[in-house]
Amino acid sequence: WYQRRVHESNMATTQILTGSHNPSEEVFPGLKISQIDSFVITCLEEDVGSGDHTSNATISPSTKAEAKFLAKDNGVLAGCLVADRVFHLVDQTITVQWLKHDGDHVTKGEHFGIVNGPARALLKAERLALNIMQRMSGIASLTALMVDACKPHATKVLDTRKTAPGMRLLDKWAVLLGGGVNHRLRLDDMILIKDNHVTAAGGITAAVRNVQSYMAEHHLSIPVEVETRTLEEVQELVSLSAGVDRVMLDNMVKVRENGEVDTSMLSQALAIINRKYATEASGNVTLATTAAIAATGVDYISCGSLTHSVKALDISLKIHTVPEHQ
Repeated sequence: WYQRRVHESNMATTQILTGSHNPSEEVFPGLKISQIDSFVITCLEEDVGSGDHTSNATISPSTKAEAKFLAKDNGVLAGCLVADRVFHLVDQTITVQWLKHDGDHVTKGEHFGIVNGPARALLKAERLALNIMQRMSGIASLTALMVDACKPHATKVLDTRKTAPGMRLLDKWAVLLGGGVNHRLRLDDMILIKDNHVTAAGGITAAVRNVQSYMAEHHLSIPVEVETRTLEEVQELVSLSAGVDRVMLDNMVKVRENGEVDTSMLSQALAIINRKYATEASGNVTLATTAAIAATGVDYISCGSLTHSVKALDISLKIHTVPEHQ
């Protein structure tokens, strides 16, 4: 499914460049090209204001330029399609040629895209295009490293809702491009009973029973996940006959002072569950701890830092003018 979505996103990029795209087409679940355009327009209004006075003052409107995207570090590329829309909405005469596409690996020193058009327009679009691509590529790159760290185990890497406001679908799209799996996009995608819900409901059993009643009353058929923090809570949850699809095992991994990853509590919890439910480990999840967590056999690893504290992939766009006869 992941490979199909990457292929479809690349096909969508090609369609956009040839002008054959459909604004209502989804390039990622829940994300249409028309929504990308609305997002880009809002960002351009924020960045440009009434106009790029510096470029307008220093550069002739007839000056043409070419710019090349340069990867200044190794990583996974993401955000090409969105960058296309940035350039298109700034000036429809700009052309973009991608040598690599969303989901492709790039290496330090590699040129992966060429942009041609009016110099003023390229400079107006440059910062927004880079900001989006650097963030999305940073997310995709870290995700890919964590996915590799899980091998040869079948554990899948999940994102969370800890995304940049207004950029959730782009953040989660980047996770998918990096080989990860999306957790819920919104609160209405699934029921996730967390510690505060458990406390307010009066315990795990009460919370699950309340959920069962709620779903029956509202005719809902969505997944149910329950967060557990102790082995006692895991045991209580396992004793329930039905109503749960996945268990979140929170903070059951410890990192000792010497850097050793202690997964003993997580392993005990998995033994209690004994495959009755799908399992998800969360808390103390980093690239350094991923391999040890995956080795326990847990089904999923969720990691908030994929999106809430991402390190941008270093990408530059170097512009040079083109003689008028070209």
